[in-house]
Amino acid sequence: MPRQARIVVDDGCYHILTRCNNRTAVFHDAADFQRYGQLLLEYFPARGVQLYHYCWMTNHVHLIVRAATGAGLRMAMHGVNLRYALAYKRRYSHTGHLWQDRFRSLLIADDSYLLQCGAYVDLNPVRARMVTQPQDYPWSSARAYLQGRNDPLLSRSPSYLALGQTGRARQSRYQQFLTEQLRLPA
Repeated sequence: MPRQARIVVDDGCYHILTRCNNRTAVFHDAADFQRYGQLLLEYFPARGVQLYHYCWMTNHVHLIVRAATGAGLRMAMHGVNLRYALAYKRRYSHTGHLWQDRFRSLLIADDSYLLQCGAYVDLNPVRARMVTQPQDYPWSSARAYLQGRNDPLLSRSPSYLALGQTGRARQSRYQQFLTEQLRLPA
């Protein structure tokens, strides 16, 4: 049976999810995480994709992106995931599929939902009990949003920028928002 066509729109915002096959680890050390980040830096700007939020867990990846074109998003994700899989297979003598399926792309319809999706991604390591504070996890966008750290991967989310006039105000409001999100049932 053929795959269903991916629904993408130009200038669309998406929650991207990529899982490792059999839920095994796809990132084993800092070099693996850094390699994935380098690939995002290489492919995303060249294909008109802005990264708003990210979290790379050991066996899956969450990305919140805005893509100028649907074709650009497909090409960027294909390039990143293919190149990472090839590097992984060389490094770890892995055979077979690395990724479970094609990446999933869930359309984010409005800015209020964009903020919720960003919070979901930034809180992923907290909910997985890997850290107690989102900014303690090194492989996510939380440090940039909560502490104002420079992150060359990120374009600041418009929903985040709307939280306040200054960096400190936005950081404080985003921290409050994350705290509220943690109180909600998962």
